[in-house]
Amino acid sequence: MNDSSNVAVAVAPADVAPAGITRKTFFEANESSILGMGFIAAVLAIWEVVPRIFTLSKATQLFFATPSQVMGALYDLFATGEIWPALEFSATAFTVGLLLSIAVALPVGVVLGRSTSMNAMFDPFVTAFNATPRLVFLPIVLIWFGIGMNTVVIIVFIGAVFPLLINTYEGVKNADKLLINVVRSFGAREWKINTLVVLPNSMPYIIAGLRLAIGRAILGIVVAEFFGGTTTGVGVIMVNASGKYQVDLVFAGLVLFMAISLVMTSAVRVLEQRLSRWRPEKVKNF
Repeated sequence: MNDSSNVAVAVAPADVAPAGITRKTFFEANESSILGMGFIAAVLAIWEVVPRIFTLSKATQLFFATPSQVMGALYDLFATGEIWPALEFSATAFTVGLLLSIAVALPVGVVLGRSTSMNAMFDPFVTAFNATPRLVFLPIVLIWFGIGMNTVVIIVFIGAVFPLLINTYEGVKNADKLLINVVRSFGAREWKINTLVVLPNSMPYIIAGLRLAIGRAILGIVVAEFFGGTTTGVGVIMVNASGKYQVDLVFAGLVLFMAISLVMTSAVRVLEQRLSRWRPEKVKNF
């Protein structure tokens, strides 16, 4: 009796798979990408099939373009080389304006978050400018800087700087006070406190602000190029195409703006993963 029980006890653990070493399936490892790409493919398929199943009126056909027509328009733009100067202009304005907003928003956000007096002085201006539509600034910027790259860069900067600044400020304000006091008790100066405690604790807020800033930067390009801030750019191609009822070209420009936004957002996600490695991925619930 004792022998059988001992054998059962000895054999039982060997039949149980060790916890924590099960391999993920391909779907589990790439679930978010598969679901995202699958949903996009389904939407495009429905968009392509609908006009082939249902007969659209002549007026609707005039303002409608299928994904295949949009891809054809994109191919023509790249094949003829017409898109390259416009794409270079828009991408340059986007990059320069976004980098300038990062260079201004991060230090200013940290200063406002760490200094009560500075925050009291500048908060009304930040709130007022952030609440003002970006389109309002375009006539003034056009008068000061004229038509061209400088105007588009400034509009992009104005659109992108405030979301990042406000999120950085909120992250700094919500930094762990206990950790700050511990580091200060060891004789750390303000610079060390900011680099060792404040900025790492504020990183989720900063990343969220950067994602918002990317969207606002794209909006800034659209506003500037749609309303006469420049004579070149992807937005200018879209405006000219809309005047000629070339809906496929309008959608082609939209796809390019979406591609720029997706590439930048993906870069931010990679940056977030690298900067947040010290954070635990899962928290055990008791």
